[in-house]
Amino acid sequence: MENKNVKLMRGNPETAVRKLAIPIMISMILTASYNIIDGIWIAGLGEVAIAAVGFVTPIFMILNGVSVGLGNGATSSISRFIGAQDKENVNESAMHSLLIFLVASILLTIFLLLIQEPVLKLYGAKGAALTQAIQYGTPLFGGLIAFIFANGASGILRGEGDMKRAMYAVVVSVILNAIFDPIFIYTLNLKVAGAAYATILSSLISAVVILYWIVIKKDTYAEIDFKKFRFKTKMTKDILKVGIPASLDMVMMSIAVAFYLAFIAQINGDYGIAVYTSGQRLYLFVLMPLTAIGSAVTTVVGSAYGAKNGDYISRAHKYGSKLGILFGLVTTILLVLFADPLSTMFAYTPETAYLIPGIVLFLRVATLSLPLTGAGMASSFFYQGIGKGFLSLFFTILREIIFAVSLTYYFGIVLDMGLLGIWIGLALGRSIASAINYFAGRYTIKKIREDIGT
Repeated sequence: MENKNVKLMRGNPETAVRKLAIPIMISMILTASYNIIDGIWIAGLGEVAIAAVGFVTPIFMILNGVSVGLGNGATSSISRFIGAQDKENVNESAMHSLLIFLVASILLTIFLLLIQEPVLKLYGAKGAALTQAIQYGTPLFGGLIAFIFANGASGILRGEGDMKRAMYAVVVSVILNAIFDPIFIYTLNLKVAGAAYATILSSLISAVVILYWIVIKKDTYAEIDFKKFRFKTKMTKDILKVGIPASLDMVMMSIAVAFYLAFIAQINGDYGIAVYTSGQRLYLFVLMPLTAIGSAVTTVVGSAYGAKNGDYISRAHKYGSKLGILFGLVTTILLVLFADPLSTMFAYTPETAYLIPGIVLFLRVATLSLPLTGAGMASSFFYQGIGKGFLSLFFTILREIIFAVSLTYYFGIVLDMGLLGIWIGLALGRSIASAINYFAGRYTIKKIREDIGT
């Protein structure tokens, strides 16, 4: 009997995108709450601690981005083989993905631990902020294997449409993180390092749960049997042709954030960094529903592409884009209306209350790009679904570096508009690039349909 998740992927594309997006959305919102929860507890440690974590954020984006990116590579590969009804290669793809996760964990842990201090200094961290940034980053990067396997193994489940169990593992992980944070930060007096330990331990538990389902319990569509495993270069390339550019996606965003931090530090020092870091936590949080919709588009488009169904590819992309615009619009309205109370979550002490007006301004300006970003996200993930990972990466570079960095510099530095100019540059740059991304996606789909004749 056909797996119910696989059946959903092969059915009505609008229904599939909607039903697959909901559990991914919940999972990603909960995952994003790691940073929200950490930020709330860290706020009690003062401005320097907030700024220290802000300096680590771009490097952390690399860490998290690689884990998510490699998971996306697994999702794209598995979903395309499912669409082509090639069960043997579904199994091979899953096993090769696990091997890739292991190797990436080892290499990236060593790399990040070596570069963190010089990179933090490059971002402008110094004195107490640098010391606390290293205290936070070292355990975070040392426990990278937890992130890689938690997000990567989730990608295997997403590839076969099993979004709910990936969500369940995240629920447990987030609840544990919320419990561990105050214990590690305050009770054990580990301060900023405590937030990192709490996050790593929670992620490790999530990874163990998912790997239990895939490797031990063996009740997934992909069948894992390492006795039958034979390394195949072609399969590895199939996963990495999406996994590498999807990982570099976050690296490009991290590079962009490094520019933003440099501009902000030049304008307003630690105050500006603290404002941006706090506001960015909420921005990344509300970005999760849009990313979830995009992830669902990847799975459905991948299956349709494997089945050579041009109509389903087009409908999945168009529906995902509409859904992204809707969610982006609703989220923007809520952030603008409730910017004041939301800002107090990150500045609730007498020592940090002066940050509130700055955070409010960030939320009311920088997030205006979210509706068009929704369409752009669906389009970027569409490219991952058809195995064109480097095209997805190109549009990230276009959005975050070519447009957003250029315009933040222009409005914030050249026109001397200060932090307001930075926020305007972010909103305008991301909006323009996302619109270009959507129309490019529609053109690509037109060419695909001409090639396959559906």
